[in-house]
Amino acid sequence: MSAVYIYLENGTFLEASSFGAETTLVGEIVFNTSMSGYQEIMSDPSYAGQFVTFTAPEIGNVGVNAEDMESKSAHAKGMIVRQYQDRYSNFRAEGSLADFLKEHNVMGICDIDTRYLTKMLRAEGAMMMVASTEIRDKEELKKVLESSPRIEEVNYIKEVSTKESYVHKDGTYDAVNFKYNDAPETKAKIVAIDFGVKRNILNELTEAGLEVEVVPNTFDAEALIARVNNKEIDGVFLSNGPGDPLVLKEEQAQIKKLIAAKVPMFGICLGHQLLSISHGYDTYKLKFGHHGGNHPVKNAETGMVEITAQNHNYNVPDNITDIAAVTHTNLFDNTIEGLRYNDAPIFSVQHHPESSPGPKESRYIFGEFLSLLKAN
Repeated sequence: MSAVYIYLENGTFLEASSFGAETTLVGEIVFNTSMSGYQEIMSDPSYAGQFVTFTAPEIGNVGVNAEDMESKSAHAKGMIVRQYQDRYSNFRAEGSLADFLKEHNVMGICDIDTRYLTKMLRAEGAMMMVASTEIRDKEELKKVLESSPRIEEVNYIKEVSTKESYVHKDGTYDAVNFKYNDAPETKAKIVAIDFGVKRNILNELTEAGLEVEVVPNTFDAEALIARVNNKEIDGVFLSNGPGDPLVLKEEQAQIKKLIAAKVPMFGICLGHQLLSISHGYDTYKLKFGHHGGNHPVKNAETGMVEITAQNHNYNVPDNITDIAAVTHTNLFDNTIEGLRYNDAPIFSVQHHPESSPGPKESRYIFGEFLSLLKAN
């Protein structure tokens, strides 16, 4: 392995080993507490623009395969791990993680104290960094970082959203027979706005009985309203995605039109945040975000505690209770995880109920979306 040099905006300078793309990249560093699912994380478009520090110490041991991709590419800037295992062992594996990262121009950084990095991020918050296999001088790396745009200044939605509309037909993955289920009988039709949607979210929507037409982020709200009024579709889904939702001015303007027309809507993660902003309640940035597959969330309507998957740096404000009821709360920090709007057929969640590769405790939410559509 060649050497890779890292400079963080707090002045930290580190040397590690490279097992991915040989290049120089700038991004935001965050940490993820999931113990499995590294390929799903790296192919999740919501991680565009970020370096992901894994708290699981051994990464790469099960290789990679096409069926575990959450999108067509890997979108993170890089992954940072304590120890990389190039000798993978899994009957589903089709190649090594290192080859996968190189194919998608994603950096792989190992032989570094990820516990130290995680504690730093927990104390100081997520921050920008630069990593390079080409530049080893600290001052030069500092100049590269300072001259690069910050993640909140970049509209990554333009990069990750689909360019053409399509109909998604796969159901959820059958782990017994190792194939995707066929779409069940259609009970309602929706349009899913792709801000960086994960494949398994679309699978769960289909599995719930929805015919899912996926459209780009450059959607026309008035055209969708006309289709709802003509009974061509029953509602709209707003997907997850990367970056700061406050920069998405055009998307907010279109969502405001959907809200005014009382179009039935469901949002996940970025979609949840955009609904809040479009109602007039701006989001704020969390100190180090929520990234992992083990976050307890309390369902206010049932009293049950669900273990959820999370991936977000931004959150909706507490005063949104002026216009919506809180349906879910994060038990780590009591932030809002779900909303049901008072005067419109709209609800949303901050966590990921599709939770690939798991946990699966929040999958019922897709059925609630179908119930909302049938009731309106």
